[in-house]
Amino acid sequence: MTAEGRTILVAGAGGTAGRAVCAALTAGGAHVVALGSRAASLSGVAAAETHAIDLADQDAVAALAADVRARWGGVDGLVHLVGGWRGGAGEADWEWLERRVLTTLRVASRELRDDLSASSAGRLVAVSSASVAEPRWGMANYVTLKAAVETWMAALATGWRVKGTPTAAITFVVRSLDDEGVVDALAESIAALWELPHAQLNGALVSLGDGKVVEE
Repeated sequence: MTAEGRTILVAGAGGTAGRAVCAALTAGGAHVVALGSRAASLSGVAAAETHAIDLADQDAVAALAADVRARWGGVDGLVHLVGGWRGGAGEADWEWLERRVLTTLRVASRELRDDLSASSAGRLVAVSSASVAEPRWGMANYVTLKAAVETWMAALATGWRVKGTPTAAITFVVRSLDDEGVVDALAESIAALWELPHAQLNGALVSLGDGKVVEE
């Protein structure tokens, strides 16, 4: 199996990582649905279609999923690259981060969970941070939410394992997407997920360092 012919939604497609992932998936023959919070941010993205959407809005996500489902028969992948950074432990920063880092993942993955389960090779991808393993007070909000992302993904993985569906939830762990080679490695690794068996991938935490996969 490959990504060719698969319908794959990429959330956060307007960012540097999102653009690279969309390009890699499109080059592999996937039907890429690029999602971003602003239409302007999606200009020039390599995708079959683009949609400006607030992924924290459950009604908007449900409407988009229904539209894609009706036109393409289902969804084979959701790549969640929505996020942001604010340091500290304050309430305002927590609210800003929580909506972007966690709520968007929860809303989109809940809405598409059945679609991914029904696919012959459903893949859900999120990105976490190496700072979860070494939390500091100066980034307490951020690392707490990234840890929650890992827990959410693990719960989905367990559900799919129990169901026995050919579906996988994979979390890539990076120190920084700004490190040399990491974005390219992330894009190449995501594009290759449809070539690997779900049992090998489901529940995996895959660390990317120096532009390479260093452990699973």
